[in-house]
Amino acid sequence: MISPALAAFLTLKIKKRPISSLPWSLKNPKYVKFAYLTPLLYVSVAYVLLWLFGFANFMSPETIAEWSNELGIAKSNKSIVIAVMGILLLTVGVIKNLGSTLGEEIGWRGFLIFELRKVMSFKALTIVSGVIWAVWHYPVINLIYGRGENLLMHTGTFTIMIMGISVILAYFTFKSKSLWPAAIYHSVHNIYIQKICTPLTISNENTVFWIDEYGFMIPIVTTVFAVYFWIKAGKEKL
Repeated sequence: MISPALAAFLTLKIKKRPISSLPWSLKNPKYVKFAYLTPLLYVSVAYVLLWLFGFANFMSPETIAEWSNELGIAKSNKSIVIAVMGILLLTVGVIKNLGSTLGEEIGWRGFLIFELRKVMSFKALTIVSGVIWAVWHYPVINLIYGRGENLLMHTGTFTIMIMGISVILAYFTFKSKSLWPAAIYHSVHNIYIQKICTPLTISNENTVFWIDEYGFMIPIVTTVFAVYFWIKAGKEKL
């Protein structure tokens, strides 16, 4: 995940521009709050729909038992176990994961979209940067699902999700003129899905088609959110 940042630093060196020229400062902290809350909202909506429609079930006993052992809380207190672990992961876990997400966001939102903005519109750059970001993930998707029969489906759904998120992250980045909201958003997105919601989910025969970043539900919800920010950006002449 550090490779986009390294590519940005190398490009700056070749162009004889200082690393300090990247949007490191944060003059409007409210966008950090929005960036933190937005993935919490759409991931919650996606997983609640997943559980309500029966594509999976809630509260995996194995995950509850594992978290219970880690926290030293009796597994019979399921709500307390989930609440305490959720708070820890969404605070300490998010901060710890920033080291990884910064590696991507320095490159994608800190450098790439600002360069694209010099030659294209907001809407065009969200598409271009989204395609680049999605394709960059394809080798990893192939490693995960390459031997399965659903590789194309997982690749397609992930691409749709990434395209939607690219719109949202570009909006927060340009409004704040900073890469930090994108890095925080990215970290919350990863932690909430990979460390909380997916582990708490009990799979059935339909789950593989709907769960996580490689199923249908999150891409559907993020697309709805992306349309909102796409229209909002247009109204604000971003």
